[in-house]
Amino acid sequence: MENQFKQIATLIGDPTRATIMWTLLEGKAFTATELAITVTTSPQNISMHLTKLVQANLLVVESQGRHKYYRFARKEIAYAIEAMISLVPPTVNTKKIESQKVSPIKYCRTCYDHIAGKVGVALTDSLLQQQLIIENTTGFEVSPEGEKWFASFGIPLSVLKQQKRSFVRPCLDWSERRPHIAGSLATALLDKMVHEDWVRKIRGSRALVVTAKGKKEIQTHFRIDL
Repeated sequence: MENQFKQIATLIGDPTRATIMWTLLEGKAFTATELAITVTTSPQNISMHLTKLVQANLLVVESQGRHKYYRFARKEIAYAIEAMISLVPPTVNTKKIESQKVSPIKYCRTCYDHIAGKVGVALTDSLLQQQLIIENTTGFEVSPEGEKWFASFGIPLSVLKQQKRSFVRPCLDWSERRPHIAGSLATALLDKMVHEDWVRKIRGSRALVVTAKGKKEIQTHFRIDL
């Protein structure tokens, strides 16, 4: 186990491979050419790095027509990369932070397949305060009141629980330094908010825009003023 951990840490620690992992946090698959452009390296070099990540079972590659697409092998890998970013120490003092407007990526963004940032943490706090989700020894669980609430909200929990992945769990938010929810429930919540036009994705960015409709609906359902 120790040797395997060292190998993974070494793989991710390489600057080129770290940039690849950061890019894939956007939640979609990329071709080797697209990743080479993002990382600013040659096709030959990106191929070598991608091969190592695939062999370590950190990435998987899928062929569609003439193209090969790379993505995380498991959602848990994305969560781990996001959590690692919280290890980066703040570089500006508190007074300066308070005087600055929160950047879009820190305000509301995707963390692979769920909502993160200031809004993501606020949604989680609301669910906890309303006791719709509660903390347990392993993380979070949905309360009986929460099951009724999510059903009325249009999210079928029985279907989500059957998926071969975590249902609801805390994910450490690197910008807020506090947890937001992850898992199939968090993915369903993001999907609903996008479908209902509460939030909109920005092409080429992980930042999300909260619409005027979204602010109103979030205030109604989650008791949050954005």
